[in-house]
Amino acid sequence: MGAFGPRRVVTTDAAFTPPPPYQVVDNANSLIDVTDMVFIDPIGTGFSKPVGKGTGKDFWGVDEDAKSLAQFISQYISKSGRWSSPKYLIGESYGTTRSAVLGNRLQRDGITLNGIVLISSVLDFETLLFSAGHDLSYELYLPSYAATAAYHKVIPAPSNMTTFLAEVRRFAMGDYAAALAAGATLPADRKAQIAKQVAAYTGLSEDYLIKSDLRVPLRAFMAELQRSRGLVTGRLDSRFSGPLLDLLAENAPGDPQSNAVTGAFTSAINVYLRSELKFDTPDRYSLGGGNQGQWNWTRDGQRGWATTTYVGDDLAEALANNPHLRVEVENGLYDLATPFFATEYTVSHLEGLSADLRDNITLKYYEAGHMMYLYEPALADLKQNIARFITNPTPAPARAAGSN
Repeated sequence: MGAFGPRRVVTTDAAFTPPPPYQVVDNANSLIDVTDMVFIDPIGTGFSKPVGKGTGKDFWGVDEDAKSLAQFISQYISKSGRWSSPKYLIGESYGTTRSAVLGNRLQRDGITLNGIVLISSVLDFETLLFSAGHDLSYELYLPSYAATAAYHKVIPAPSNMTTFLAEVRRFAMGDYAAALAAGATLPADRKAQIAKQVAAYTGLSEDYLIKSDLRVPLRAFMAELQRSRGLVTGRLDSRFSGPLLDLLAENAPGDPQSNAVTGAFTSAINVYLRSELKFDTPDRYSLGGGNQGQWNWTRDGQRGWATTTYVGDDLAEALANNPHLRVEVENGLYDLATPFFATEYTVSHLEGLSADLRDNITLKYYEAGHMMYLYEPALADLKQNIARFITNPTPAPARAAGSN
């Protein structure tokens, strides 16, 4: 209802969408003109639920989920006679995690894929965690913090966003990473120098950065960036802002972007299914997320100590086993849920891939957030890029973040 279907809900860009009635309109940027589309609601989402003796536990896990979807896809293409049709997976957010595991599983089962599209990707969950003793996430979030600060005019507007973000990346992996790695041995004068530069990139005060030991977790950044304006900054899309009710809050509660659009999407999917498609059921349509506490994050064959979920190996194996498989990764510059630099880091660290196979991976960038299609110019670009990806078998060269 937001990106590729024949109908889409109209929302207000970077602001709260007013209450109903909501507009559901024909989607000029649907992919229906270049491909058939099959939207799958995994068990626990939409109207999908276990039947017979099945329980949620049978489906709610990284590998359990992929197994059930692989079974569904196999049955679907058999019943619809689509074994010889080109096949692409498109996943968003956790759907990118799912697509990496599912794509590898399908190919192991003899269902060869033409391509995978990852929208707002997370293949390595450690890149998103701000845990004690681990500094990588602070480094990988810094370019997104900087882009956000520039958007909200907390820092002077860069003359060239591409050049600016490239500079922040170099600093993040260079001087900043070295300073964090030094820990308590970092000299005070050097700490002050680093704080000054981080302040220049993020708009956060040097005093705040010194007191934070140069490390600002995501929700602290969301609360601090626009605190003086009485605002909290969005997580899914940092272009969004909302009221910060507790001006002394250390961490931001909730997410302004989620608050701004959830009502519209909930209404739109119900209107579309029940009124337009005449799918009548008393069941509630679940937008998902309610089973997170029951999700099995442990992978099949995992050895040793429990680790943070990582599915990069699945994607690498899928690419290695099918040299014609292409992957396109869509990134929002203002996505603080799955920041673009974390995705770049993960992709560059996929193990065992030759240069030729790495050329099968393309990264694209949009001046929007996690749901980049909420911004109509980004939606048009997204449609164009994915349509070209499907119809053109030759990978396009990657673009630098912030380029047009």
